[in-house]
Amino acid sequence: MRVGILATDGVERVELDQRRGALQGAGARTEIVSLHHGEIQARQFDLNAAGTFPADRLVADASVDDYHALLLPGGTMNPDQLRMDRDAVRFVKDFMAGGKPVASICHGPWPLAEADAVRGRRLTSWPSIRTDLRNAGAEVVADQEVVVDGQVVTSRGPADLPAFCAAVVEQFARAPHPMPG
Repeated sequence: MRVGILATDGVERVELDQRRGALQGAGARTEIVSLHHGEIQARQFDLNAAGTFPADRLVADASVDDYHALLLPGGTMNPDQLRMDRDAVRFVKDFMAGGKPVASICHGPWPLAEADAVRGRRLTSWPSIRTDLRNAGAEVVADQEVVVDGQVVTSRGPADLPAFCAAVVEQFARAPHPMPG
């Protein structure tokens, strides 16, 4: 299985690292798809620099056909920038339209809302974006560490990572795995 991780500067390190590690441990290949070439700057608690990750591909050059599933890590800056980028929003929209699994944590659902992909869905997130998600038509659940609604898996934040990683591996493993284009 090949998984795209849509992320840019400001990504919350632990939300990218732990999920990528869980997927790779289950045999998946991962690629960081980003807004720019080179390295993306990770953060810890949005405030502290937490190293970098090399971007494997530009989102402008990426296709949903290249991946079986999509991860949307959080942090505040990362998804805020992604939801403002036309190519990133198109990429998310294409995953949703294709019925492929999408997993998002913390502030990560912002690009899903921008892609008009939360309407009628049940999900969870970091508390500060729940009103945004409700306004975009989602049914927001505050008291569950992981919510699965069809192809979408969401979680509240870093404290929920153990349960979230397990749910993501399980849901992604259920997805069809024909070789992407």
